[in-house]
Amino acid sequence: MTRAALLALLRGQIADERVLAALGAVAREAFVAPGDRARAWENVALGIDAGQTISQPFVVARMCEALAIRTGDRVLDVGTGSGYHAAVLCALGARVTGIEIVPALARAAAGRVPAATIVTGDGRGGHPPHAPYDAINVAAATEEIPAALLAQLAPGGRLIAPLRTRRRERLVLVTRTATGLALTELDEVRFVTLV
Repeated sequence: MTRAALLALLRGQIADERVLAALGAVAREAFVAPGDRARAWENVALGIDAGQTISQPFVVARMCEALAIRTGDRVLDVGTGSGYHAAVLCALGARVTGIEIVPALARAAAGRVPAATIVTGDGRGGHPPHAPYDAINVAAATEEIPAALLAQLAPGGRLIAPLRTRRRERLVLVTRTATGLALTELDEVRFVTLV
């Protein structure tokens, strides 16, 4: 599949043209394993180093669309992996801090996404030095959204994460409102586990 074909496919599912433009602006082939470069624009998750994956383009687009990223937003990307999602967030005009627990992945992501600040660490604790965040993108499944991430969410901030229960895994959007936190369930998904 080509970049143009993928964007045409996603256009029927993603309404935000800014998100589609950002997705198209990031060379996904630079973020996948060398053996998968010919498949980079397929709408599938692909394996990367350390047993992790680069997310399916539709899921990346859906998460970015749900977060409603605005130019200048401070965004935390938890589970940065290859750096692909961080690169798309940067293309949307966000000021991105990525956190990745696997040092080799963090180093590689930092080299691929110089516009972002990529740190090595446990994403469950967030990254307090750059908090509060207007948006937090969690790119790995968890059974419970870590309290530290919710604490680093700015007023009006949005957090998206794949939440896993015994029966299913769904994207959830959490918004900090004037009266607390509001949770909205979105699509069924499959992600690697947040480690």
